[in-house]
Amino acid sequence: MTNSPTLSRRNFCLCCLASLTTAYVSPRQAFAAARNIVDSLKESAGLAEITTYKLRNNVALLEGSGGNIAVYCGRDGKVLIDAGISASRPRLSQALADLGSQPVANLINTHWHFDHTDGNQWLHSEGANIIAHENTTRHLRSAQRVDDWDFNFPPSPQGAVPATSINMDTVVELAGTRMAIACFAPAHTDSDVSVHLEDANVLHVADVYWNGLYPFIDYSTGGSIDGTIAATEKIIATVDADTIIVPGHGHPVSNLGELKQYREMLVTIRANVASLKAKGLSADQVADARPTAAFDDKWGKAIISPAFFTRLVYKGV
Repeated sequence: MTNSPTLSRRNFCLCCLASLTTAYVSPRQAFAAARNIVDSLKESAGLAEITTYKLRNNVALLEGSGGNIAVYCGRDGKVLIDAGISASRPRLSQALADLGSQPVANLINTHWHFDHTDGNQWLHSEGANIIAHENTTRHLRSAQRVDDWDFNFPPSPQGAVPATSINMDTVVELAGTRMAIACFAPAHTDSDVSVHLEDANVLHVADVYWNGLYPFIDYSTGGSIDGTIAATEKIIATVDADTIIVPGHGHPVSNLGELKQYREMLVTIRANVASLKAKGLSADQVADARPTAAFDDKWGKAIISPAFFTRLVYKGV
């Protein structure tokens, strides 16, 4: 394991957005104040060290390049779940080499966002076949806008576009191990999938689950608070106490008990916000009422402030 990163993604987020955790600002204002979150996260990825966690049965996890990346090392090739940010390529390449000499033969994208797909191009250039939900493929092929980031993404290079698209739950055998890919109804986005490495009982659930952080919900491409709750409940129904759960962001090694706490937070805050909205309160007034207060010490200390998350929930109830 690589220890003591000089600048972790989490610490970067805490630094650049710390001032947003108490003041009420709209999501768009929040990201603008952070000097554009997309460029800032790409810049931080170029500086951050990669921390490697050895999980179980040749499965490892890499933290420090956008979303958490799971790696399965087979006899003849590696399988990556998510690609991270391309600015991390030198450090990711070294971390992958440290896990073994096998080439990266396959890559599964959990959804279309840049912090999970920006590395597609270079991994494809080294031979990786890319698999994703058909909506990830569609989004990467064309220009996209995320309103709450106030950011327009150009179409991705052809090599970054998945060659294999799915639109239903699928089981594949890659590098000698079975992987169950589950498609969610729109949740964090309209392109979310989870990947269960069955032999190791390791489940990567991507940005449906942020461990210890309020989650971002991308309404611009189909996300919703109700879909996020439904996806979380689907995951809870399919795992057991021994399952290692990998969230998209936050501490990268989690479990069923922590996921249940996350669901309880989502459900309670949704109910609080819906109740206030039903009384005719505006988004500003609901945020001022602090419907997240009981959870802020645990979940509201980083990139998504309590007020920011309140407004995201308000949109969907």
